[in-house]
Amino acid sequence: MAEFRMPSLGADMEAGTLVEWLVKPGAPLKRGDVIAVVETQKGAIEIENFEEGVFERPIVEVGARVPVGAPIALIRRPDEAPAAAPSVAAPSAPEHPPEAPVSPQAAEPATGEFPPVPAALPPIAAGPATRSLHASPAARVHAQKHGIDLATITGTGPHGEIQLRDLEGREGPPDSIAAPAVEPEPQAMTGMRAAIAAAMARSKREIPHYYLAHGIDLTAAEAWLSNFNAGRDPSERVVLGAVFVKAVARAMRKYPEFNGHYADGVFTPSPVVHAGVAINIRGTGLVAPAIHDADALDIPELMAAMRDLVGRVRAGRFRSSELSDPTITISSLGDRGVEVLYGVIYPPQVAIVGFGMPVTEVRAAEGMIGPRTVVHVTLAGDHRVSDGHRGALFLSHIDQLLQKPEGL
Repeated sequence: MAEFRMPSLGADMEAGTLVEWLVKPGAPLKRGDVIAVVETQKGAIEIENFEEGVFERPIVEVGARVPVGAPIALIRRPDEAPAAAPSVAAPSAPEHPPEAPVSPQAAEPATGEFPPVPAALPPIAAGPATRSLHASPAARVHAQKHGIDLATITGTGPHGEIQLRDLEGREGPPDSIAAPAVEPEPQAMTGMRAAIAAAMARSKREIPHYYLAHGIDLTAAEAWLSNFNAGRDPSERVVLGAVFVKAVARAMRKYPEFNGHYADGVFTPSPVVHAGVAINIRGTGLVAPAIHDADALDIPELMAAMRDLVGRVRAGRFRSSELSDPTITISSLGDRGVEVLYGVIYPPQVAIVGFGMPVTEVRAAEGMIGPRTVVHVTLAGDHRVSDGHRGALFLSHIDQLLQKPEGL
């Protein structure tokens, strides 16, 4: 019998709250099946299974706050007989007040075995939004926050699922008496913003960053892209951002010191390129889930993967594996009008590449001076693993790849 444990969904995560089981005892499982939804500071995350077998039973109750690495369910291997299934204990009163942070030591027992999972720390507030099985996690959280009764909403998602877009512009019932106006008070950061603050503070405190910038002529890339998209349906067209991601992923093959993780004084280069793509979640912050094996995908496949990822992230449906294993982050603020951006490395990664808005500049090319489309690309590198010399070669190689986009 295998124990399914609370996964780590980022360097800053210490615990997660179990929101929903998506499988029942006795359900067959294969690798990659989504079995639960866990609420973290980054939002509601779908947790994937990585073993073949049968879902034996949950160990913890919905609403429990569980340290990273603690067991939350049992998975029976295909050759094992079913075990006796004791009922799951109901949550009891928390030992600590709800605002007490989860102790990091809870996830690192000295005995080598994980202790019993604690009783449920504060269960998620009961309400119409919490238990709906026909609403996405993002819609459920939004409904709970704004007091919206999901029973009154008609979903537009698959099989009538209520999605975040179905709730936009709606509010819960107004208070009978308007509250008097008050002066705004300073508020502590919570949720995703607090998670971002913790990760970025750690990054700038521990990682010796160096920064490089390089302007790349996009004339060839734009011409190729225009020809590629000609005559295709909008759903099949490729945007320049997919070409950028592919060029960075390909450049990793030649410069592997920018692709991997640094932990405990050791850099481990990754044999695969899982490109983390920074995506804005309206009103909450940024996440950078991974497109797996980005260097092995052709550009149309990469474009399809990016569309799928952005759609699921903004609907609150991104997965645990997409958050836990990016090997480098690629960010772009070109659609916000920013010409140059300098990123902060997300530990344990060792590099982040940023693309600005393509602009028209006067440049010399082929013996002529004239207007050219240029994008400014930046690299933030970890000086413990690489240096400016290798970083310059890395950016130069991205430039070379973009000059021959047909070869990507």
